[in-house]
Amino acid sequence: MTTANELTCQELIELVTEYLEGTLSPTERARFDAHLGTCAGCRTWLEQMRRTIRTLGKLTEESIPPESKQELLQLFRNWKKVS
Repeated sequence: MTTANELTCQELIELVTEYLEGTLSPTERARFDAHLGTCAGCRTWLEQMRRTIRTLGKLTEESIPPESKQELLQLFRNWKKVS
């Protein structure tokens, strides 16, 4: 059970971009860090996000095979239609 001041796992996931960009308020940052201190699952998830960002940062448009690029573009175009 969480108290009113504690983040849930869902809230942490929703704040991860701001956390990684360093734009959380000091209060939210403290809540985020406190949750990480008690939740192994969220620590693992955050590390996976960091690895994903590092890996994707190494990709160039030229490194993506043309068929994969077209498939990704089509998925992005259809994303709003499905949502």
